[in-house]
Amino acid sequence: MIRHSERARQWVHIGAGALALLLRVLTLWQAVALAATAFVFNLVILPHVGGRRLYRPIDESRGFPLGILLYPLAVLLLILAFPSRPDIAAAAWGILALGDGAATLVGMRAGGGQVPWNRGKTVGGTVAFMVFGGLGGVALALWTRPAVMPLPPLMFAVAAPLAAAVAAALVETVPVRLDDNISVPATAAVALWVASLMTSAPAGVSVATVLVAIGANVVVAWIGYRARTVSRSGAIGGAVIGSTIFAAAGAGAWGLLMLTFIVASIASRLGLERKTMLGIAEERGGRRGAGNAVANCGVAAIASIAVATTANPPVALLALVAALTAGGSDTVASEIGKAWGRSTFLVTNLGRVKPGTPGAMSVEGTVAGIAAAFALAAAGVALRLIPGSAVIAVVVGATAGAIAESLLAATLEGPGILNNDLLNFINTAVAAGVALAIA
Repeated sequence: MIRHSERARQWVHIGAGALALLLRVLTLWQAVALAATAFVFNLVILPHVGGRRLYRPIDESRGFPLGILLYPLAVLLLILAFPSRPDIAAAAWGILALGDGAATLVGMRAGGGQVPWNRGKTVGGTVAFMVFGGLGGVALALWTRPAVMPLPPLMFAVAAPLAAAVAAALVETVPVRLDDNISVPATAAVALWVASLMTSAPAGVSVATVLVAIGANVVVAWIGYRARTVSRSGAIGGAVIGSTIFAAAGAGAWGLLMLTFIVASIASRLGLERKTMLGIAEERGGRRGAGNAVANCGVAAIASIAVATTANPPVALLALVAALTAGGSDTVASEIGKAWGRSTFLVTNLGRVKPGTPGAMSVEGTVAGIAAAFALAAAGVALRLIPGSAVIAVVVGATAGAIAESLLAATLEGPGILNNDLLNFINTAVAAGVALAIA
């Protein structure tokens, strides 16, 4: 039996990142060919030249090395996703190679205590991810910068990879079985792409606005905590997200955020006795934690930053409204379906299932969710965030997000590959993307 060596695996993982240096000189299709060749090599040749030492025990049980196949596949997708921005592809690759590799190596040796929400991750490993992933991303962004026309700002090449490494490191600690070779480069790439859209420092955001935003959200967070609608972590996370949305996108956007939260809180308490009896009530009596706040409002917070820093605030506001609408309407659909659903079916095969089954949808919940989506989109119009012509785009986006979430929940939540918070985040991201595509 060939003994698995995690250290050897991670050093190969890190060393492969050196190939990102070639993105400065290769054409698009040469880079695509390089990544495709690496995929074929890892699949066909590597297992026969001593590469089985890189197989993890789970790879041996399934008969193929999923991790070392997803790595070149992730690189290939980065190259194809950013054909004119090799600096973004290279920086995300560097964060994947150095950040993820250093996190494992340092975590194995130094430890540094466990991450509170994931006992399988260490604080030392997470810090190492941020430091080495950030440095690797910056180095590769600077190296490939001359290959981009027009030349990206120097600040982008330095600041964006550091922020992307922090975001990817935090996502890497989420307790799910989604492979890091997918979650890390995807998170880093999205963070880098959003940063590339920013044209300036937040315009029109005064110190007074920031102070008002913080004050208002601290008060609301305290009231929510005392009313038992949020947990302590939820109050803190919600205050941070709420302050960001208020300061960057204005009082109207914050008003929609508050309305969405109120709607979701009321929906969570409807039919609570029946949901508790069936064992499908929200955890902590429906109190929302920090994970819920990020999952349902994280995309909206990112969009709010784009409102203040990009050249097209109306587009960012549409994404913000669509994301908040999706989060609120999905909660309404789910909670109404659990409370009063009588025709619950699995979205993958339309078979009847019990309320609360991952991926299940109900006629009653779906109708309530669509109605809530129309109401929240109309509120976005009333608050002058979007034009009336964008309501249909927002509702269609929210519906598409809900369907995507149900499909993923039915197939990936049970095995632990995705959890409810990640599914909610994907829901809001899909909703924003579809609304933008339509509008």
